[in-house]
Amino acid sequence: MKADAGRMRTALAAPPPDIRLFLLYGPDEAGARDLAAVLAKAMGPDAERVDLAPAMLRAQPGLLADEAASLSLFGGARHIRVAGAGEDVLEAATLLLEADRAGSPAVVLAPTLKATAKLVKLALESPRALVLACYEPSAAEIDRIASELGRAQGLQFERGIARRIAEAAGGDRAVMAREIEKLALYLDAAPDRPRPLDDDALDAVGADLVDADADAFAAAVVAGRVSDAGELLAGLAESGQSAIPWLRALARRLTLIAELRREAGGGGDLSVAFKRFRVHFTQQAEVGAAVARWSPNRIASALDAVRAVERAVIASGSAGDVLALAATLDLARRAAPR
Repeated sequence: MKADAGRMRTALAAPPPDIRLFLLYGPDEAGARDLAAVLAKAMGPDAERVDLAPAMLRAQPGLLADEAASLSLFGGARHIRVAGAGEDVLEAATLLLEADRAGSPAVVLAPTLKATAKLVKLALESPRALVLACYEPSAAEIDRIASELGRAQGLQFERGIARRIAEAAGGDRAVMAREIEKLALYLDAAPDRPRPLDDDALDAVGADLVDADADAFAAAVVAGRVSDAGELLAGLAESGQSAIPWLRALARRLTLIAELRREAGGGGDLSVAFKRFRVHFTQQAEVGAAVARWSPNRIASALDAVRAVERAVIASGSAGDVLALAATLDLARRAAPR
């Protein structure tokens, strides 16, 4: 069954006994994870969470239904999460929805699926599933989300603060939440003792994830300047900030190179393309060299790697930003001129 965001959040906050599968698909993975966290909170702090990898379900399609029907080892609540899913979990989802019984709800996050996917169609047609398409929120919606996160921490945003935090975090809810928590701690804010948040406090805590550094890092990786990329990453690690906005800057850079390659491959004038894509004249020589050096296959492979690392950084229990450091430096080494 199809659900809008409000209905999905309500259902996750109080899972109906007749709903076995919550499918969250589409490119806004941060939004999907935020919704999945609603289910985890609803199940209680002592609930058991069972994480199943898509590869496991591809090899053992019946595992999802088996886990949904199983009881917790300690007799408490339990729920199931499948992250990074695609059509490879179609059979597992089918078996879950057709099973005689299932006591534990399952939430499936499928960021690469489109509305035409077989898994989406299966869930839409089942009365035992709820489906939500998760798309990147607009700028206004991101501002609203940042403001809501702030109010929950007892922060009263002055004009323009929500936009600064949202842009600095690259629109990622998880990053915004962490930065807002830091700000609340700095200002000793809480819901029962609200505090105003202005630009001075934001600057003092360093919540701005400097766009210039992120862009410089992306340029260094794509150009194969390993030493420069390493120095920038070292500064990021020392600051304690998240690598996610930097990974997204790198993804944007790689996408730009792909677009410029298509322009050049189609007989277009690269200098005209530079103007259309607003490539600053100081960067045109380096970007042009990257266009010539990066093949479409290499770009696609690098984008897949960057997105996989971003998912791993967000995922609970991962090695966090260490993964970003290792993976992006590896990309820089491979891109280095021979």
